[in-house]
Amino acid sequence: MAQSTAPTTAPETAGTTDAAPEGIEGVVVVPITSSEHVRHDVEYPTSPPAGGPHLGIWLNCGFYTVPVLDELAVHSLEHGAVWVTYRSDVGAATLGALQALAVQSSHILVSPYEAQASPLVLSAWARQLHLESIRDPRFDQFLDVYLFDGPTAPEPRAACSGAVGVPPEHPEAIPQQG
Repeated sequence: MAQSTAPTTAPETAGTTDAAPEGIEGVVVVPITSSEHVRHDVEYPTSPPAGGPHLGIWLNCGFYTVPVLDELAVHSLEHGAVWVTYRSDVGAATLGALQALAVQSSHILVSPYEAQASPLVLSAWARQLHLESIRDPRFDQFLDVYLFDGPTAPEPRAACSGAVGVPPEHPEAIPQQG
């Protein structure tokens, strides 16, 4: 299992052009056909994914400097997390702001994702927004609507910690208990 290396696919070209009913310009509905737990790689219709079949354990939220497994991140989305993915061209100021945001919120997951069409992509369960800049007002609007207890999360307010992943560099590690 790994981060997709499939060609970049924005939701607009993945078979949907439906605007999300929550009223944020540019947020699209990503059709989700299943939320089952699986034990294998999943081919998602978007890159990064915004829901679908996923592993039975979630990824601990936080700021990661290395790619994370799609199937772990999708489980975090099911719990009400917002996954903010970035390309390497976003710049140090944006990375610093994303890192601070991840520290402030229990349900923010941030990781690099080179195979995406925009510098920043915000994903919640069945919703996605492509942005050029963190300064776009829609960035905060997306978080306000979908973070933690958003209207599309199948398991809102569920844990986004206590599972797999130790930020910033070990997304597949099991945290030490003690």
